[in-house]
Amino acid sequence: MKSKRFSVARMWAIFLKEFQQMMRDRPTFAMAVGVPILQLVLFGYAINTDPKGLPTAVVSHDNGTMSRSLLATLQNTGYFKVIAQPASEAAGDALVADGEVQFLIVIPPDFSRRLVRGEQPALLVSVDATDPSAAGNALAALSQLGSTALQRELSGPLAHLQPGPAPFEMRIHRRYNPEGLSRYNIVPGLIGTILTMTMVMLTGLAMTRERERGTMENLLATPVRPFEVMAGKILPYILVGYIQLGVILSAGAFLFEVPMEGSLALLMVMIGVFMLANLAVGFTFSTLAKNQMQALQATFFFFLPSMLLSGFMFPFRGMPVWAQHLGELLPLTHFLRIVRGILLKGNTMGQVLPELWPLLGFLVVAGTVALARYRQTLD
Repeated sequence: MKSKRFSVARMWAIFLKEFQQMMRDRPTFAMAVGVPILQLVLFGYAINTDPKGLPTAVVSHDNGTMSRSLLATLQNTGYFKVIAQPASEAAGDALVADGEVQFLIVIPPDFSRRLVRGEQPALLVSVDATDPSAAGNALAALSQLGSTALQRELSGPLAHLQPGPAPFEMRIHRRYNPEGLSRYNIVPGLIGTILTMTMVMLTGLAMTRERERGTMENLLATPVRPFEVMAGKILPYILVGYIQLGVILSAGAFLFEVPMEGSLALLMVMIGVFMLANLAVGFTFSTLAKNQMQALQATFFFFLPSMLLSGFMFPFRGMPVWAQHLGELLPLTHFLRIVRGILLKGNTMGQVLPELWPLLGFLVVAGTVALARYRQTLD
């Protein structure tokens, strides 16, 4: 007969049992300790909502003192880093379209002379606004440039140009997202994040489910090669992924009015490569995990840095260099550039090719590891 009185001894015995069981389950214990540490490091050091040193191209048709002082003040703000000086505005536009630079600044001919005459010459600024949060503070710094950039030069005989309106006009062209709508950036990003979570998780549960249900022995008894098993288990989830893609694209077009500037066929091919890369990761997790819980834990451990370091939630260029290097290893980082480039910029195959090679490399490595691990489970 059970005692109705609370027993500290019995509670202590249950506590010891649970603690020992938790210590034996090393993956779970590692997740309990590792995830908070990972979150602290990423949120404390890697995440920055005020990116600086944004890559900038300058097309200067004027070599006067005023234009040189203007560029020096521009870089002194900390938000702009001039990495290219193309010969023409068209070449600069190509750098913006390819994602090589975030800003293109065009200084017109006779800028210095017209400014001295008080004619208020126009400074042309094109910004890649696909991610409004990445360029917001930099644009705010630009708006203050007119009143602070040339204070030292506008002295003495030119002091009459300082009071009143700015001595030059700033014409800002927000390309690909003129209204600065965040949904233009978030909805394409959701394609990658949703596919990453579902593809890795569903495939990660595939092999562990076979072992837990006891059907793995029947599968091993069949004359099926490891690659055939891997392909057979992956293909249904590719179909699921394309169904998800159709839902997200339809919602993006009809509910959020996200444009489709590029080729749908090219987007479908790129998404196929991306799904294969994530499915290979999930298949690897399924061969490493002993049960479905461990497969889910591994999925979460992969999904968290993918979401934080890829540029989906926070500006990629705002992260420190070491975090950007880690982000470059993740397939979601490259896919986000591909999908946003196709949807918002109308990028072609040649323009997405630099981001396709890392995806293919990741697919080869993850697929090789998954196939090797599956051969070990057969033995």
